[in-house]
Amino acid sequence: MISDILAQTEHNMSKTVEVSKEEFATIRTGRAHPAMFAKITADYYGQATPIQQLATFQSPEARTLIITPYDQSSLKAIEKAIRDSDLGVNPSNDGHSIRVVLPTLTEERRKEYTKLARSKAEEGRVAIRNARRHAVDAVKKLEKDKEIGEDDVKRTEKKLDDITKKHIDAVDDLLKRKEAELLEV
Repeated sequence: MISDILAQTEHNMSKTVEVSKEEFATIRTGRAHPAMFAKITADYYGQATPIQQLATFQSPEARTLIITPYDQSSLKAIEKAIRDSDLGVNPSNDGHSIRVVLPTLTEERRKEYTKLARSKAEEGRVAIRNARRHAVDAVKKLEKDKEIGEDDVKRTEKKLDDITKKHIDAVDDLLKRKEAELLEV
């Protein structure tokens, strides 16, 4: 039972770290990359569809991205979705593809993105601590039901603390790398 709780908690925390990694990828840095568009959806035949499923992405230069839709009828919807997103870019449509030129980041914008990265990291840490709390509650319930002893509870809590620290350190490491990327000129 305890091993199941520990395994499930470890799995949940690992997923949280992966989600944090994906969230960091959506924060814009000085370079153009398709992951920035991961959370953007376009209206495609009445369905909100991620634009990464609707088009191919090419990066001919560091700050330019060319988006070519598989279906030309979705071109306007993709362009509108990018324009309405929080990326702060103005896409240009040439009839076949969309060109997105990212403006250089100002110091003020870099600081905003750094704050955003820190808040996303904190969300990840909170989710990891919540997973720990749920596991501790499950272990205490087992103790209350007299299925395990007090020593097992203490030992499990120590293991949970180690697992929690490992995953929070992983999120902090991701944040550190993203901040370095953002502050790099």
